[in-house]
Amino acid sequence: MNKGFIAGGALVSIVLCTTAGFADTRKGEKIEGQKEFEKHCAVCHRSGGNIVNPQKTLARKVLEANGVKGVKDIIARMRNPGPGMTKFDEKTIPNKEAKAIAEYILKTFK
Repeated sequence: MNKGFIAGGALVSIVLCTTAGFADTRKGEKIEGQKEFEKHCAVCHRSGGNIVNPQKTLARKVLEANGVKGVKDIIARMRNPGPGMTKFDEKTIPNKEAKAIAEYILKTFK
């Protein structure tokens, strides 16, 4: 058996495991919902309002009256909005960012 091959394989395994750890740490970084909201949503929804349709603000009571009760509902609206709102697909706003935005909306605009 070739000991150099085994040692080389072990080294490759260590490098792959170490690299995966760095990737996980980077992917695990916290996404700031407020920052993402300001980047993608605040142009039309400044302070939780709505410049296109002033009756459809981001206030929880208004959201619930329009069938939006939680994070999944907000993300669904982002992905497939009604007339007047830009459609944000997963390429534009990845799911983790969309979730952070939705959580920010629910927490902020009561």
